[in-house]
Amino acid sequence: MRLLFLYILSFFFITENSFAKEEKEKDNDNSIYSGLKFRGIGPALMSGRISDIIIHPKNENIWYVTAGSGGVWKTENSGTTWDPIFDDQKSYSIGCISMDPQNSNVLWLGTGENVGGRHVGYGDGIYKSDDGGQTWTQKGLKNSEHISKILIHPSNSDIIWVASQGPLWSKGGDRGLYKSKDGGKTWQKKLGDDQWVGATDLLIDSRNPDILYSATWQRHRTVAGYMGGGPGTAIYKSTDGGENWIKLTKGLPTSNMGKIGLAMSYQNNDIIYAAIELDRRTGGVFRSEDKGLSWKKMSDAVAGGTGPHYYQELYTSPHEFDKLYLVDNYMQVSNDGGKTFYRMNENEKHVDNHAIAFRKSDPNYILVGCDGGLYESFDNTENWKFIDNLPLTQFYKIAVDDSKPFYKIYGGTQDNNTQGAPSRTDNIHGIRNSDWFILLGGDGHQPATEPGNPNIVYVQWQRGNLNRHDRITGENINIKPQPSIGEKTERYNWDSPIIVSPHDPKRIYFASQRIWRSDNRGDKWNPISKDLTKNIQRVRTKFYDKLQKWDNSWDLYAMSNFSTITSISESPIVEGLIYAGTDDGLIQVTEDGGESWSKTDFKKINGLPEFAFVNDIKADLFDENKVYAVFDNHKYGDFKPYIFMSSNKGKTWENISENLPKNTILWRVVQDHVRKDLFFLGTEFGVYFKTENSQGWVKLSSGIPNIAVRDLAIQKRQDDLVAGTFGRGIYILDDYSSLRTFDLEDKNKEAILFNTKDTYWYLQKRVLGGRKKASQGDSYFVADNPPYGVNFTYFLNEKYSSSKEKRINAEKNLEKENKEFGVPSWDTLDKEEIEVAPSVWLFISSNNDIIKKIKLKNKKGINRANWDFSTQSITPITSSNIDRKMSGPKVGIGTYSSQIFKLIEGEYIAISSKKDFYLKPFQRGALKGSSNAEVVAFWNDVYNLKVRAYELSDEIKNSKKEIDKIIKSYHLAKTTNSSVEKSIKNLSENYNKINIKLNGSKSRSSIGEQNDYPSLWTYLWSASGSTNSSYGPTDTHKQSYINAKSILTEIKTEFKKLENQADVIKNGLKNIKAPIVKDY
Repeated sequence: MRLLFLYILSFFFITENSFAKEEKEKDNDNSIYSGLKFRGIGPALMSGRISDIIIHPKNENIWYVTAGSGGVWKTENSGTTWDPIFDDQKSYSIGCISMDPQNSNVLWLGTGENVGGRHVGYGDGIYKSDDGGQTWTQKGLKNSEHISKILIHPSNSDIIWVASQGPLWSKGGDRGLYKSKDGGKTWQKKLGDDQWVGATDLLIDSRNPDILYSATWQRHRTVAGYMGGGPGTAIYKSTDGGENWIKLTKGLPTSNMGKIGLAMSYQNNDIIYAAIELDRRTGGVFRSEDKGLSWKKMSDAVAGGTGPHYYQELYTSPHEFDKLYLVDNYMQVSNDGGKTFYRMNENEKHVDNHAIAFRKSDPNYILVGCDGGLYESFDNTENWKFIDNLPLTQFYKIAVDDSKPFYKIYGGTQDNNTQGAPSRTDNIHGIRNSDWFILLGGDGHQPATEPGNPNIVYVQWQRGNLNRHDRITGENINIKPQPSIGEKTERYNWDSPIIVSPHDPKRIYFASQRIWRSDNRGDKWNPISKDLTKNIQRVRTKFYDKLQKWDNSWDLYAMSNFSTITSISESPIVEGLIYAGTDDGLIQVTEDGGESWSKTDFKKINGLPEFAFVNDIKADLFDENKVYAVFDNHKYGDFKPYIFMSSNKGKTWENISENLPKNTILWRVVQDHVRKDLFFLGTEFGVYFKTENSQGWVKLSSGIPNIAVRDLAIQKRQDDLVAGTFGRGIYILDDYSSLRTFDLEDKNKEAILFNTKDTYWYLQKRVLGGRKKASQGDSYFVADNPPYGVNFTYFLNEKYSSSKEKRINAEKNLEKENKEFGVPSWDTLDKEEIEVAPSVWLFISSNNDIIKKIKLKNKKGINRANWDFSTQSITPITSSNIDRKMSGPKVGIGTYSSQIFKLIEGEYIAISSKKDFYLKPFQRGALKGSSNAEVVAFWNDVYNLKVRAYELSDEIKNSKKEIDKIIKSYHLAKTTNSSVEKSIKNLSENYNKINIKLNGSKSRSSIGEQNDYPSLWTYLWSASGSTNSSYGPTDTHKQSYINAKSILTEIKTEFKKLENQADVIKNGLKNIKAPIVKDY
């Protein structure tokens, strides 16, 4: 189909949507998919773990905040708004940040979280920014994995000291105290060893930068347990700028020590404090008054909660001598140098504290970072203000339901409960914090939903504390399976697996070291297996490459049991075909519902470590013989990607990790429910997909930061891919169905318009009032809905370029080849100047009539576009509105078609096939109103009447100019004529009467006084009141329309008489030799 339009009309349609600059795409393999953008939905209801804070010393409104697994954030207005400033880098896990004392634009950043927790992310060294965080440069220590502290010399910016904890799960790496004398070009290790001893804290004497203190730390975490200390842990001092160090021992513990937090008195730098972890979660606070030469134990205070390894940082107050803050589950505070501690008020604040910042100007101010985000107090911790716009929530696992009209998402989070939210809302604001809700407390873990019954949700807190949540009552009932008398205690994983059987929605499977089955939603359980693990005793496993004695820094408190089942899957094809994966290197299979089990020996799987953790296992949705398993070996220091497939129910396995990047842990695999070879993979650094034709795994990175995606779920009705990230909340890839067919399409086609989903027809609510944030201030957190209306996905084989663009590109290629070329002809250049830029358009049609034209992105690859149900404007084009974006009324429920056209040199040419789609009813209101067709018909009637009214109004305005020209002409006439004078006076009076009847009294309106009688616009405004509701026009709306139409007809008749009167006068002016009155 070819449609030829006049040049001037094509110019209007192009300018109507503005000449937006084309987005520059990165030249990478996945740029073709950049139009498929993830949509973040929060939450910021509860934030996430903060690892460090800087308040700018000269502008206290500027903060830099780092997240344990959420990047780096900057605010220039004390948290009113935020910008993520590290999202494009390789690491998302941050341990610390420091500012150059000589130049506040210079920042140093240590990647890799600085705690010893079971769930930490790892980094890739140290980074530097010279421009306040806008750009970053990697500066070495790439194998450090966890950096805890950075200091910059106060008068020589080339000297930097770094405390690197080093790898948590393995020995070696860049661990210890490092010094650079050349701005980070090279580094020298000054403390620590090449196996297990790193550095965790670092102090500098503000009076003498040659005096330094450092705490080393020996620790090792494994999948089985955690050893938080050893003989390598100690406190050291240097008096020559870190070149040489002496071990401080006098008055300090002689046993193995664990994590140490150091602090220095602001008021007297001779006084040093140390919070020291000792055997089995004990410890104490020590104080030195002689620059560390001798120490005195002040108390037994030690961080508890998850364990000292998770906290233990020590802060001194810049405003009060001997006031200490020991970060802990509940913050400990001492006013007497550590002799006594009390718990800080945290009644309305999240706990699990990690970082503190003070304002020099305000002794009552404190800013605290914890597992729940940022809190500030202006009255010395009496009351707290939550910074509720930082979306840093860490999701372990997620689930989606099938509720209507919009499905809900549930997720278990690290220390922030099990949360739920709608995938979108029907209002203009989007998804607010208030749209999120809590189902269960604690650390949330794997949830599950019941197909066909969205009122049932299974939720749990750590170590298998499973609950069934009733969405109607909001109640939870604990349904955790219990062993019988005489049976041993169940070993539940920290994140215990649960699935709903695909064969019976009332049947659920849950796992400890064995598989449990319930056929009545958890009211009653039966074990269907024996212990399916290797049943390894964790305290008899090796730490630091050898067995450890009892009197040591053991800490198994806040971590998973070991030798547990981590993954379950039941074949949707064969009932009773069940797979189970463990954390100690086993996959077990039953084909008879648990009567008998066979296990897979990992030694026989080529390329798979013997004790690999099974992160995920999935039975194929189409082939009963196929199964997929995602393995994880990072808790042995191995970050390689492992994903395998079996075609014979687990008997043999094939590695399908293919081209996945090294050092990329894999977490979750999901299979498309329509195309059997389409898979999605959640990894430590984003989301990948593959098909048989994709030549390996392809990263989908648009709209989502570089972040760990610990879980994926597919909402089948909507074809949405939902990603649960560990540090940036929930992301949704809306309607990924184009990936099912894209690689099967003819790539020689100019364009592909993919199938469009049927879409709910509704009017958006304004639940808070107008505008997106509804006058709630810039700090108000809202996440985007998908664009309102119908969303289209299309593919362009190439960008359509103008002659000028083609010439410039050709010249660039010639330059690269060192070939000579000259200036084009004048004729060529002149044609380039007047050429209309090529563009791409989507035509929406109803019954073969074009009702809307939408300008598309002219960009190679997959793109998206949106239609908000509006029609083309029929408002007359004037010089005052030519640049205004105008639309007609919305269409109604029904079937429509779409097709892509290119506009080349003023000619529209179809480049895709037509695609039909349906706008479907959303929901009924409380009262039965008019039919949708009647509603929309009335909207059109009112709109058309408005257009006629505007046309008449413009004609009347122009007639005033005509009258002014007639008066001017008469004044310039050679003679006078009383009859003409009277006619002109009568003409002006008639105009004023018509204008008042149309617009009302100008005098009255100038002081806000209403007219005696409603005007045309009054009735039109009243009739338009129906356009905000799907209920339909009331009798008042209908009568107002009739009244407006009647007044318009009356004014139009009178105006016609006025025009005739003006024509008679103009003829009369000729007889008195007056200048001719022209129409222009």
